[in-house]
Amino acid sequence: MSVMVARKKVVRKWEKLPGRNTFCCDGRIMMARQKGIFYLTLFLILGTCALFFAFECRYLAVQLSPAIPVFAAVLFLFAMATLLRTSFSDPGVIPRALPDEAAFIEMEIEATNGTVPQGQRPPPRIKNFQINNQIVKLKYCYTCKIFRPPRASHCSICDNCVERFDHHCPWVGNCVGKRNYRYFYLFILSLSLLTIYIFTFNIVYVALSECGLGLLSTCSQSLTVLTVLEVLICFFTLWSVVGLTGFHTFLVALNQTTNEDIKGSWTGKNRVQNPYSHGNIVKNCCEVLCGPLPPSVLDRRGILQQEESTAQEGSCLRGPGTQEPPATQGPGQAQEGGMKQQDGSIPPPSAVPVPSVSDTEMPEEQQQTPGELPAPSPDAGRAEH
Repeated sequence: MSVMVARKKVVRKWEKLPGRNTFCCDGRIMMARQKGIFYLTLFLILGTCALFFAFECRYLAVQLSPAIPVFAAVLFLFAMATLLRTSFSDPGVIPRALPDEAAFIEMEIEATNGTVPQGQRPPPRIKNFQINNQIVKLKYCYTCKIFRPPRASHCSICDNCVERFDHHCPWVGNCVGKRNYRYFYLFILSLSLLTIYIFTFNIVYVALSECGLGLLSTCSQSLTVLTVLEVLICFFTLWSVVGLTGFHTFLVALNQTTNEDIKGSWTGKNRVQNPYSHGNIVKNCCEVLCGPLPPSVLDRRGILQQEESTAQEGSCLRGPGTQEPPATQGPGQAQEGGMKQQDGSIPPPSAVPVPSVSDTEMPEEQQQTPGELPAPSPDAGRAEH
């Protein structure tokens, strides 16, 4: 006997989200699929700091001050925390339109633009939006089927529209947008301070070793090679990280994004002023770095329930004389198995009384048609003779 059992399988929303992202820890961690350079970033930071804490910090804490490794540890932990917060968070991805919403938007666009003659390009899908008495154009995304909010853009690597899109950073393995830009800025700022700190004290360590303070007598030559390696890594990292920090400090002061600066949205030939700038550096910095953080609109860990019907085979243990109950037979259907004569033939329908529903629950001796006498059985006649 087969039984159909309906089971509910819990499916999270992050499992059905479009785009090119990877999720870990049941949707709590969201990153881009290309994470190779992010692992290189972790290797460089962890490797350089591990060498610094293992070798130079012990000597500098004894010779100069024990506060040197403490301050270096604080910078290291802060840089790692902001890096992971930037890499593992939702940058501000905008959900794509549902099929009904996309069909409604397409219908509105066709009604506005009208029919386009064959061979002519349709007009661009743009909506005008006013911000601070200035007209801003909202562009239509053909992938997400939505009109993007102001300052949003579609990332070609993650295949998502990101609110206040700044850029896609392979070093952190994620897009940089409205929800993680402040952590990205704090990461590069703390990494710049950490790089300068390690580079400076590596130079101090080498200078003290050359001054004959007894360091070379207790350390092997391989230790000096590792110190030189740290100095080279910090030197080449210093130019890129400090320069990047200075560039983003300039953007924060103007309340501008990298995407807008590259496209020349507010510095082009039109001389259009930035409608998002308050005209004050302090206000711009407070809005970008200290403003309220908007919640994620993806609801990655929301539940989608899907029902699955599975057939299960079950067997019933029956005795040798047990028959299947006629539960599925109607009152007008003849039960052939119980109405066969001794010779195996089936009696004619006229000779077979049709039992009602109530009769099936009564003993065989009490079953009769209302208004009629019970018919004598052949066995009773034989008994009289």
